[in-house]
Amino acid sequence: MVTNDLESVKENFILHWGEMGSLWGINRTMAQIHALLFISPEPLSANAIMDELKTSRGNVSMALRELIAWGIVSRVHKKGERREYYSTEKEVWVLFRMIARERKKREVDPTIEVLRHNVAKLHTLPPTEAVYEREQLENLLEFFETGSKVYEELEAQAPTSLLKLLGQMFRFRS
Repeated sequence: MVTNDLESVKENFILHWGEMGSLWGINRTMAQIHALLFISPEPLSANAIMDELKTSRGNVSMALRELIAWGIVSRVHKKGERREYYSTEKEVWVLFRMIARERKKREVDPTIEVLRHNVAKLHTLPPTEAVYEREQLENLLEFFETGSKVYEELEAQAPTSLLKLLGQMFRFRS
C-alpha cells in the first residue's frame, strides 16, 4: 500500500511539474525529468529515466543536454559503471538561484540590450520626434535595469538572509 501511495505521489508531482514547466516556457519532458531527478534519492541513468517517464531515448537525451546547459543537472559517474547517471541540485534555494540566473541570462539581459540599442537609436532623432516612443522605451529600460540590480543584490545574499528579508516583508503585510 505504501509503495502505491509513493508511486502516486511521484507521478502526480512529475506530471504537475511538467505542466508547470510548459507554462514557464520549458519543454514538458525537460521539466518532468528535472522533477524525477529532484525527488530521486540516487542519480538515475538515461534508461531509468526513459522507463520511469515512458518516453523515447532521443527525447530524454535532448532534455538532459538542455538541463545540463541550464546548469541544473549534472552527469554523475559511478565507480565500475560505464553508464552515465544524472542528478540535480537538491537544495531548493540553490536550485532557485541557478534557474533565476539562467533565466536572467537568457531573457532579461537580451531584453535590456535591445532596449538600450533602441533607446540610443531614438536619441539620434531630432528631440521633437518620437517623444512618446522614447519615453516609453526609456521607462521600460529603467524598469528592467532596476529589476536586474535587485536580482544582483539578492544573488549576493545568503539564503538565510533572503529568508529573513522575506519573513520581514510578509510580517508587514499581515
